Amino acid sequence: MAEKRDYYEVLGVSKDADDAELKKAYRALAKKYHPDTNSGDATAAEKFKEASEAYSVLSDPDKRRQYDQFGSAAFDGSGGPGGFGGFDFNGADMGDIFGDIFGDLFGGGRSRSSARYTGPQRGANIRTSIRITFEDAIFGCEKEIELNFKEECASCHGSGAKAGTSPVTCSKCNGKGKVMYTQQSFFGQVQNVQTCPDCGGTGQIIKEKCPDCYGTGYITKRKKFKITIPAGIDNGQSVRLAGAGEPGTNGGERGDLLVEAVVSSHPIFKRQDTSIFSTVPISFVKAALGGPIRIKTVDGEVEYEVKPGTQTDTKVRLKGKGVPSLRNRSVRGDHYVTLVVSVPDRLNESQKEALRKFDEAMGGAPVEKEKPEKPKKKGIFNK
Repeated sequence: MAEKRDYYEVLGVSKDADDAELKKAYRALAKKYHPDTNSGDATAAEKFKEASEAYSVLSDPDKRRQYDQFGSAAFDGSGGPGGFGGFDFNGADMGDIFGDIFGDLFGGGRSRSSARYTGPQRGANIRTSIRITFEDAIFGCEKEIELNFKEECASCHGSGAKAGTSPVTCSKCNGKGKVMYTQQSFFGQVQNVQTCPDCGGTGQIIKEKCPDCYGTGYITKRKKFKITIPAGIDNGQSVRLAGAGEPGTNGGERGDLLVEAVVSSHPIFKRQDTSIFSTVPISFVKAALGGPIRIKTVDGEVEYEVKPGTQTDTKVRLKGKGVPSLRNRSVRGDHYVTLVVSVPDRLNESQKEALRKFDEAMGGAPVEKEKPEKPKKKGIFNK
C-alpha cells in the first residue's frame, strides 16, 4: 500500500497549528474538493477523502499525540483508517464542519452556534412607498400613510395561548427549537441540525390557541403613520421609522418601516444629484440687444440680465438655487439654465419686410420681394 502523505502537509498547516487553524484549513479544502461541486472528478474526491482523514486525526488530541510520535503507523492494525470508508470520525468535530459546508453549498444557512433557537429575534422590516411632488423632495414635507400593523393581542398578551392556559415545552426538541438528524453519505454518517418542524423553532407548543388572534399573539389593525420627508431626498431613497415593522419573537424588538420616496416628474425642472436644470426661451431681439428676463426657479421667479449678443444654448448658473444637501441643509446645489433663442415660425408681410431691411443693414445681400402670382389664362380646362 502506498505511503500516506503527512497529515500536516495535506492540510497545509504547521505542526504547531491550533484547533482553529486546523478547522479553517480543512473547511477550505472540503469546500474546494467536495464531490457535489466536482461531479465525476475522481482526483477531487480522493483529495476530499485525504483531507477529511487528516483532519479527523489532527483534531483529536489523543490521536494527534499518537500521530506526532508514530506517524500514520500508529493506526495500522488497530481498526483505524485502512481506507476512507472505514475511518472513525467520532473523535472530531465533523458534524459542525459538514453542516457548514452543506449550508454554503446548498444555501441551507445552518447556524454554527449550538445556542437555543428560542432566544429573542428581531422582527422583519416592512417596505412601502409614497409619491411626492418635485417641490416636496426639494424642501421636505410631512406626509401620512396608513398600513396594516400587528399589535400585541390584548387577550393573550402575545403568548398565542388561550386565556388561563400557557404554551408547553415541545416534546420533539425538548424546548431547544432544533433537532439533530443523521445524514448518510459516501464517507459515512454525518449529523446535522435543523429547525424543529413541530414548534417551528420556538421550543413551545400551543395546545389551546387564543380565539382572538388564532394563536399568533398579534391582532392586525389599520394604523396611520406620520412620515417626515427630509429636504433634498431623491427618487428611490427611503425614510426609516424605527420600531414600526414586524414584531419580534420571544421578546425581540420590532423591525423598522422603510418608506421609499417616489418623486413625480416636473414639467420644467430636471434634477441630477443637488443640481437643477431647465431651458428658457428668449426672443431674437433680446438675444441681440440684451436686457432683463424672468427665470422660474424652485424658489420662485428671479430676474436675470441677458448680455447683448447672447447665442443660443448659452448656459447660465444660478448659484444656490438647486437642491439642499441631505447631509447639510444649509448647503444647496445650483440651478443651470440653458438660454435658447426662439425663432418665430409665422410672420406677416410687415414683419418679413422689417427682417429684410435688418438683413440689408447688417451687410447681407438684399432679398427680393416675393412677386405676386400671375393669374392663369382661362382655357377650356379651367374657369
